[in-house]
Amino acid sequence: MKRIELIKEIEALGCIFVRHGGKHDWYRNPNTGISQPVARHREIKDRMAKHILKMLGNPSSGS
Repeated sequence: MKRIELIKEIEALGCIFVRHGGKHDWYRNPNTGISQPVARHREIKDRMAKHILKMLGNPSSGS
């Protein structure tokens, strides 16, 4: 998945950019308080993108 597409989906969930890390940007869901790093690569592996979206969207759903 392209990083820009992932960021759009993260922001569509209502998440906000928190800060720049060493090699990642951090986004937080203000409703749940959960933060997740997003690597600064052009491509993010689909499995990792799915995990990030799951954690930021609704971490209690799924396995």
